[in-house]
Amino acid sequence: MVARAWGERVDAKKWRPETRGIAAKSDAGSSRGAGRIEEMFVQNDAVSLCLLINRRAKTMRVIDFRAGPSHAKRIFVLKLAKREGIEKVYTLVERDEVSTWMKLGFSKEANIPGFYKRSDAFLLGTSAESAALTENDLRAALEDDDELEDEPSPAHDRMEKTLAQAKKQVKALLDRQLPPAKLAQVKEAEIQKTLEKELRAGRALTAFEPFGRDVERRYFQLTARGGFELVASTESQSCFGNTFLELLTAPSTEHERLATIGALRTICDKLLAEGVVSCFALAPSDDVALATAFVFNGFRRTGLLVDHMLVGGKRKDAIVWSRKLANPTET
Repeated sequence: MVARAWGERVDAKKWRPETRGIAAKSDAGSSRGAGRIEEMFVQNDAVSLCLLINRRAKTMRVIDFRAGPSHAKRIFVLKLAKREGIEKVYTLVERDEVSTWMKLGFSKEANIPGFYKRSDAFLLGTSAESAALTENDLRAALEDDDELEDEPSPAHDRMEKTLAQAKKQVKALLDRQLPPAKLAQVKEAEIQKTLEKELRAGRALTAFEPFGRDVERRYFQLTARGGFELVASTESQSCFGNTFLELLTAPSTEHERLATIGALRTICDKLLAEGVVSCFALAPSDDVALATAFVFNGFRRTGLLVDHMLVGGKRKDAIVWSRKLANPTET
């Protein structure tokens, strides 16, 4: 589909196997994910972008093919976001591009250690409402070479409280025996009913939409005694050795909390055995049980994505949890 917007050429595609002639793979999993993402390409004399639009979560990831700060780039991205009903815009870049996006009004929110195998990636984001920034404000920012850090906020205070509680609970669990979890890789079609059920119930943390392009997506069913079941998915880029890990639901009982810790450990053991260098995940910043599971399994909090997740119809801040699974020099 080709659309016109402010004199730009925009090519939009829906990432769905049936519309792109891509059959879901039973072994490796569909590279497009269970959720739907629209992929838009924008190119003219001023900008060259790929936009990944998640309409369920109302987020948009910007992939920039032309480095450097540009007034036209910012205005175009934010106007398009507002037109499409997007609430959160973000980008993932290497270190040398961080200052560029900060000059365009984005805030440095998180980093992912080892994302590029031997170097880190950085996540920067902004609210689509920031399109109200005036041209004079932007020009002043472009002329300022200082990389300003974000000041403490209520969102970060809530995250710190969650992290403190999680660390306290981890200490109390060190002597507890955790229920072992069994892991089975399943086809995408096998988790659809569970995914739809949890989305309707408002418990789903994700719809397993793609985070990046040209990735391998796999789905897993984790089980433990006492009737525990958890659906998880991984998105990998083999060239970088990283994996994005998603859990469909958060624990709601003490048994589920302990089983989730065991399930996460089982997944990490599998990824480590496969030579994955870096693993990262997102979780609501107010979920102490999930934070406990990640801290217990050696994940570190490496940032906070403000208003990034949509859970049960409500926007939530997302803690970025990261763990270096393997030594890059050994891969």
